[in-house]
Amino acid sequence: MRKTMRKIPAAALALAFFSALAVSCSRTEPRIAFGHISLVYYQEADGPRERFSFFIIPEDDDGVENLSDLFLYHDREQLRWHLGSDDWIRYDRDGRTWIGTRSIAIPPGETMPRGQYRAVLINLGGERSERSFTFDAPELPRFPFPTLEISGGGFTVVSSYPVNRLVSYDSQGNFLQTVELTSLSGTLDSLNLPGNASLAALWAEDSELFTSAFTDVVPIR
Repeated sequence: MRKTMRKIPAAALALAFFSALAVSCSRTEPRIAFGHISLVYYQEADGPRERFSFFIIPEDDDGVENLSDLFLYHDREQLRWHLGSDDWIRYDRDGRTWIGTRSIAIPPGETMPRGQYRAVLINLGGERSERSFTFDAPELPRFPFPTLEISGGGFTVVSSYPVNRLVSYDSQGNFLQTVELTSLSGTLDSLNLPGNASLAALWAEDSELFTSAFTDVVPIR
């Protein structure tokens, strides 16, 4: 079969050229408004275990859907973490969108290096921006690991953390609600938990140092 080439009118070519030019001129770099690494101590049989999360507030004129890749670097230690748009967690709080992960991987036996980190954000058009920030969590826990006890329709928390929240789940372990505690002891009825709440854990937080502790779940009833 003989292929033929159809001539395209000059006006159409000009229109396509200027349309492409307009699109290329409108492309802008994404921005990182804020970023941080958080340290969370999880309750383990042999003592608290460190885990790390990394989140940023991204800004892009075409929306978060236009973002493709997020990198985290610790240049001094030559470490790099990569999150594609299918990998990161996205959530909204106080009118801002956050993206990141709660599962920063660290080689066994090592700790997360403190000091300066660099985040790099890339959108689908290949434009990128970066922002540096500092992770200065204490090498050792600032506070003792907290405890949560629930019995007889009441709760008791032992915690030195500035903020403490009760996290409730149903019998299948599905998240239901988080309640900030104004007192370290009281009745469960005063917390207005969902009727199907069967399990609870304590999330204790030190926002100044981006450090938290998360206890195991305990039965409510």
